[in-house]
Amino acid sequence: MKNQQTNQKSAALTMIGAAIMVILTVTKIVPSSNIAGYSVFVGIAFFFIVEAVSKTPNAESGLRFHTIVEDMKKPGVIAWALVPCFSGIVTLIAGNLIFSGEFAAHVMGRTSSVLSFDKTALLIGQVIIAAFGEEIAYRGFFLGKGAKIFPFWLCAVASSAVFAAGHIAAGNMGLVAYDVATVFIDSLIFSVIYQKSGNCVISTLSHILGNAVSIAAVFLFF
Repeated sequence: MKNQQTNQKSAALTMIGAAIMVILTVTKIVPSSNIAGYSVFVGIAFFFIVEAVSKTPNAESGLRFHTIVEDMKKPGVIAWALVPCFSGIVTLIAGNLIFSGEFAAHVMGRTSSVLSFDKTALLIGQVIIAAFGEEIAYRGFFLGKGAKIFPFWLCAVASSAVFAAGHIAAGNMGLVAYDVATVFIDSLIFSVIYQKSGNCVISTLSHILGNAVSIAAVFLFF
């Protein structure tokens, strides 16, 4: 009975947290609103709240540093973790070809408010922190905790849709749609990595690597 009550509390908290993340992200449709980014902080907070309420054992947590090596060795993890490096380059090349060189500038503009492109050391720290926060919120919480209630792929699609919507920025409709679609695909890739590893630290490493390669490519070739 006690376990059942704990599971019900965890499920209720997961639903509440995910709902708040969705609501905050939806505010993106209001041009003057700047609160959508707080959905990441909500996801992080609810991840730890749900873990505490459910008394999740360290070995079953979706955030494990002590099992990184073992989790990397799981079938398909390394291969999938490297995919964002290639998908980022393909996205940039295809986007610039389709939109006559405007895509890279759009991405730079979208991220300039949170990334200091003129300060390398600070930029590295920002990329790491941003990726880590997003992975805890969207993979560790929204996807990982949600998958204890609903089918995994339903949660993967839903979390990826919310994650992608959070990256909407002003611009040409076609350009924005392409940008959001590619972010959605990347999010699905991170979801696969999380499913295979069971650890959002691994998806974070992939996220950081993919972002780093994309940023380097923008500076070097675009």
